[in-house]
Amino acid sequence: MIQVLQGLKVVEQGTFITGPAAGMLLGDLGADVIKVELPGTGDPFRAFQGGLYSPHFQTYNRNKRSIELNTQNADDLRVFDALIAETDVYIQNFRPGVADKLGAGEARLRELNPRLIYCSISGFGATGPAASRPAYDTVAQAASGFLNLLVNPKNPRVVGPAIADALTGYYATYGVLGALFERGRTGQGRLVEVSMLEAMAHFNLDAFTHFFQADEVMGPYSRPSVSQSYVLECADGKWIALHMSSPEKFWQGLATAIEQPELFQDPRFATREQRIAHQETLIELLGERFKRRTRDDWCTRLQGLDVPHAPMYDTSEALLDPQALHLQLTAQAVHPQMGLFRTVRSPVSFDGQRALDVRPPPTLGEHNQEIRQTLGLPAHPSRKETTP
Repeated sequence: MIQVLQGLKVVEQGTFITGPAAGMLLGDLGADVIKVELPGTGDPFRAFQGGLYSPHFQTYNRNKRSIELNTQNADDLRVFDALIAETDVYIQNFRPGVADKLGAGEARLRELNPRLIYCSISGFGATGPAASRPAYDTVAQAASGFLNLLVNPKNPRVVGPAIADALTGYYATYGVLGALFERGRTGQGRLVEVSMLEAMAHFNLDAFTHFFQADEVMGPYSRPSVSQSYVLECADGKWIALHMSSPEKFWQGLATAIEQPELFQDPRFATREQRIAHQETLIELLGERFKRRTRDDWCTRLQGLDVPHAPMYDTSEALLDPQALHLQLTAQAVHPQMGLFRTVRSPVSFDGQRALDVRPPPTLGEHNQEIRQTLGLPAHPSRKETTP
């Protein structure tokens, strides 16, 4: 990790994705992130694939330390309060009102530490008619209008990863960093709030701008049609993606690659507007052509003609691409108990230095005693470090 946030102390009391993602992003930048988890079970994401170290949990919990605390227990609450008194940022993603019941409400923690940046992540916001509703990734995507842009009307089913969860974590981090910058001038803490609905509505900004400014309701094919984007199957059953946009040189390069140099003299495809209007026909024509050669053959031909393209990799292929290898996208470390941990590094470099060092996700309560000792508190008699 690159230590641009070295010295920053973060307490994350997060579960599943939104809160843990925000904690991870700060940890990736060098903050000391302490993950507070319930004794015995921890973050529910731990057990999503058996045991307490699932791939789901590992995804969003690198570069952290773990301590088991039940803040409804007096001794554990004292440890929690000691942590808060010397921390810079606190992150939680409970439903509204839950943090107060756990002794972790903003007003109480502000009394312990006036400089604290308190980050509260929710599904629908802290107030309002939907505030108490449960919210998960698909719910937030749907409520924000974003899911409508992903679902294929010919095969209507939810697709893709947990976009709303992850993006909400990014927006929370964005807010935290802004509050930290301001605190450097004022010395005062802030309450930073973000909901999944707000995050996804902002991420869906393009669709709302088209509606506001042009009275256009976009659908799943609106952007791919305007950007002239295609996915095409090749002779070997592998797929390739094209993003042709508007420059004519790309289209002429494509015409040469598919050995139909006169194609874009056809009135149906001669202009950007006509290509958009007749995209279905163009998809059929290109589909037939691309099935004549392997994906590697097409990549060689298209690259030689400067046509915007990429193999449509799956996760077993993507990080083996020569450019991905050059960029050293994979980072790894060995956990003393859980073994090899591999991940995709932070994408941000500083002064040409890539974030190649990573701390494996912690086992539950791995740093119980270490953190207590750092705070000058006695070890908990019933909780041991979980690593050798």
